[in-house]
Amino acid sequence: MGSCLPAGQRPTEVAALPGKVGGGSRRGEEAPGRIAGIGTGNVACLFTRQGKKGTNQDAMVAWENFNGRSDTVFCGVFDGHGPHGHLVARKVRDTLPLKLCDLIYCDYGESPTSNSDGSVLEESLSPYPDAEDKSPTFTAQKEEHLEFFDLMKESFRKAFRVMDKELKLHRNIDSICSGTTAVTLIKQGQDLIVGNLGDSRAVLGTRDQNGHLVAHQLTVDLKPDHPREARRIKRCNGRVFAHQDEPDVARLWLPNCNSPGLAMARAFGDFCLKDFGLISVPEVTYRRIMEKDQFIVLATDGVWDVLSNQEVVEVVASCSGRSGAARAVVDLANQTWKFKYPTSKTDDCAVICLFLSKDAAAGGLSGLSVASKGIGSSPGMPPRLRTPQHFSKRVIPEDADDECDPNISGDERSLEGFTWLNTLLTLPKFGDTSPTKK
Repeated sequence: MGSCLPAGQRPTEVAALPGKVGGGSRRGEEAPGRIAGIGTGNVACLFTRQGKKGTNQDAMVAWENFNGRSDTVFCGVFDGHGPHGHLVARKVRDTLPLKLCDLIYCDYGESPTSNSDGSVLEESLSPYPDAEDKSPTFTAQKEEHLEFFDLMKESFRKAFRVMDKELKLHRNIDSICSGTTAVTLIKQGQDLIVGNLGDSRAVLGTRDQNGHLVAHQLTVDLKPDHPREARRIKRCNGRVFAHQDEPDVARLWLPNCNSPGLAMARAFGDFCLKDFGLISVPEVTYRRIMEKDQFIVLATDGVWDVLSNQEVVEVVASCSGRSGAARAVVDLANQTWKFKYPTSKTDDCAVICLFLSKDAAAGGLSGLSVASKGIGSSPGMPPRLRTPQHFSKRVIPEDADDECDPNISGDERSLEGFTWLNTLLTLPKFGDTSPTKK
């Protein structure tokens, strides 16, 4: 995945990529603005650290000037699992952005989420708005915006579907019992599209009505025991239950044997489970970036399993400059792992901080006012280490068909992941269980 040198010792990585971007050949050419490891760009910083479970299976990429547009950035974090999870995660990191670029910009030209007049219809686009303007002009604009969002959502779903099929046919990567999550976003101007698969997470740092910085979760942790995910899995004859050694972690199992025990309901790869309820259909959402929105944090579950959304936002806001924000989050997550679970192996952690406001991008983070949300320090804990707070807020999902067909699913929403153990249970059923197994 990228070099693990400290950010200050490692220059920004500009990688060469195969394939096509925006319809033009990119084979052998550099991709300006692409950071695929530890580094800092104009609007984003990235950091990862290997845990104690073996090979670092997390991968990440931030691509500024995406598709050659100065106002567009792509970000993605991928958490591999299984014997070859690190290979799957890196393959998706390198390939998925190209497929999204081709589908979105070649098929639709300009961003399908942008209004022709640049007007702001609403802060967050949802099939179930709390209130609506009934005027004909607003209604027409909203219908057009919904149509654009549908086009973008279809592009994300198609890109994820094609990516999964490519993994299945790949000769050098065994994805039968290995896979990866994916939390991705495209920000073009003030339009933000987020596509999520699995239990990695994207969180927005935004100001409330009092000007305090608060956390707003943009994605959903898609766990096997979430009601609609569980219904789909059971219809497909998969099983959902927790192992006796870890009663709080619901897992997805094959019908007739206690394998492989996957702690998520959607993922790339893991083809042994694709006929039994596991799907690679992303949950896709849209948000219009507002002036009050400051930054977005994308991270793997090695962070979210021990830190709350608000804690992560507070850490980023406390940094004096943007270049060290991602590392600060990883440092605190590592400290918390050691304090909360001293007998457990620390998980891999990967973090991207994407800065939205001009003040944040210029390094003025330390001046942000942060709402406490009742998070306090506990005696005996390391400096800056706080007791993680977990919230029970639940968002009503979009109502959609969720049959076993991997191309069709409903969108579920459940906030705050709760599993801190292995993503994939280590059992001997499918052969060797190397140290990279999660």
